[in-house]
Amino acid sequence: MMNQLLKSILIASMAMLAISSAYAKDEPKKASASASASVSASAKVDLLDLNSATKKELSELPKIGDARSDAIIKGRPYKGKDDLLNKKIIPEDAYNSIKDLVIAKQKADGKKK
Repeated sequence: MMNQLLKSILIASMAMLAISSAYAKDEPKKASASASASVSASAKVDLLDLNSATKKELSELPKIGDARSDAIIKGRPYKGKDDLLNKKIIPEDAYNSIKDLVIAKQKADGKKK
């Protein structure tokens, strides 16, 4: 999962470079803003779900090894990623290193509105 995130960032960075080169003479600010939005969008797509990630995926996160992966899995389900701190699953320094890489998705309840 981490490799996918790095690939996405690299691809978006290359796209940003190509876009800014093409528009450098005419609209450098517009091209740069567009490319930055592209980088943000691709990073958001690759967030790892704490409620469904495998032990292997979790252990690949920074400062998360096998023991912390087991603890994260055991503490499921999470309402939000900050539950990792609130439930004292991982220490704050480990949380700070992964908070921008993870999400806690909620299951759909199946009810129609």
